Amino acid sequence: MTDQTPPPAAPASAAPLTPAEDKQWASFAHLGGILGFLPSLIIWLVFKDRGEKTNVEAKEALNFQITILFAYIVGSILSLVFIGVFISLAAWVVSIIFSIMGFMKVNEGGSYRYPFAIRLIK
Repeated sequence: MTDQTPPPAAPASAAPLTPAEDKQWASFAHLGGILGFLPSLIIWLVFKDRGEKTNVEAKEALNFQITILFAYIVGSILSLVFIGVFISLAAWVVSIIFSIMGFMKVNEGGSYRYPFAIRLIK
């Protein structure tokens, strides 16, 4: 006698986010910018199809963090002539301030657009 187990069921698509969860993950995408671009990237990849606000805000945060990453790269290269230290420090401060501003604005229910960002992800 053979024991036949049914094949595993195909994974169901993830349930859409509730409005509260959508706002929460959208705001976390901005706040995660304090740690770099990875939190925004992960949030966008995981939740982009589950919540419209999260999709928009995580893309915005990710584009800004990629812009900041470019500033860090330029600062690292120019650190040979010492001005790069100031560029990197300024990028770090701007990243923290704007990430917190984005978090607060989205957490209040609004939308946040960074004053400058290279919009690579549309």
